Amino acid sequence: MNAQLPTSNAQLSSDAAECRFDLEDRLLGYAADILRLCGQFNDAHGASYVASQLMRSGTSPLPNHGEAEAAQSKRDFVHKISICLKELRESRRWLRLSILVPLVKDRKSAEVLLDETNQLIRIFFSSIRTANSHPTKTSLDIGSSKLEVGSSKLDVQSRRSDIGSSYVSGGPPK
Repeated sequence: MNAQLPTSNAQLSSDAAECRFDLEDRLLGYAADILRLCGQFNDAHGASYVASQLMRSGTSPLPNHGEAEAAQSKRDFVHKISICLKELRESRRWLRLSILVPLVKDRKSAEVLLDETNQLIRIFFSSIRTANSHPTKTSLDIGSSKLEVGSSKLDVQSRRSDIGSSYVSGGPPK
């Protein structure tokens, strides 16, 4: 069986948009699974405390990932992704404890979540490493316009003669 590769830009952009939300969907499923698991904790001493801590750390990566998608800079992005990583590492510790004691009725579900936690940790760690390894672009050239990010310089030159130099130098044409 031959796999059909996308042949148009429309197909490529559709596939790219689908991949863009894959991590969000995965984090949504992860948070839901964490909540379900916390509802299965037994009545052992300390179980409700561990369940509460796991609920906080295990559901946190979902909204923090959303914050990272709206980051205002590379530094802001790395910071928000780092929060996701920190919360996932905390969740891993609570899951390991809940399996060891045991605090959960369904050990297999906890082990599956522990595996998913480890996979997400690797994803976020790689994202941070990738973001830190790429230099920040400080300017953007679009046609005859140039925008320098991180400075107050904005050099806009227009090819349209009806705008005139008065617009560029301080005001709209009259």
